[in-house]
Amino acid sequence: MVALGGGTMPTALVTGASAGLGRALAAALVSRQWTVVGDGRDAAALSAAAEEIGFTAIPGDVADPRHRASLAGACPSLDLLVNNASSLGVSPLPLLGSYPLAELENVYRVNVFAPLALTQLLLPALTASRGTLIDISSDAAVEPYEGWGGYGSAKAALDQLTAVLGAENPDLAVYAVDPGDLRTAMHQRAFPGEDISDRPLPSSVVPGFLRLLDERPPSGRYRAADLLVTA
Repeated sequence: MVALGGGTMPTALVTGASAGLGRALAAALVSRQWTVVGDGRDAAALSAAAEEIGFTAIPGDVADPRHRASLAGACPSLDLLVNNASSLGVSPLPLLGSYPLAELENVYRVNVFAPLALTQLLLPALTASRGTLIDISSDAAVEPYEGWGGYGSAKAALDQLTAVLGAENPDLAVYAVDPGDLRTAMHQRAFPGEDISDRPLPSSVVPGFLRLLDERPPSGRYRAADLLVTA
């Protein structure tokens, strides 16, 4: 975990912090005395989460360059960046043969280009702190699930970007993490009308992410399920 030099609390930026995994990670970091900045597209939900948990809310869309600039301006020093905000795309999930290309472009804009662009802005701050970058991946990045070609291929692209960033920045800890199927609003959109209450809550995988911060293993791709085995 990041050392608390001179009594200064480490700082994290978590995108998509208004709900789901992002909110759970923000809550865990605040409980560990981190200063957390969180963003989200739903300003009301983000404000409610920030007030309850105790983090700084900056509402907006990570695909918007002006919003990314605002996030970077709020984090002159940074120890952890979690690129969690993402877009599922069209629901119900369409086959690739009929996927609307304009919608697919937006999936890539949110899931690939936005996290890379935000990372580029914050790379100097992360480098200065020898910090940690976590990009949220998916099992759909490596498994050919029918209907998941849009979201899955975007996450596969993010995985490769993450791997190269790790190779290019050896002083940083750079991770792509597959959290597994979770009980979130986005996952529900992937299965409209179905009961997903059997999926675990996002908070259940947070100890795996904290293990990455505590143990700082080599940069690479990790599954939360594997990290939880001995977390």
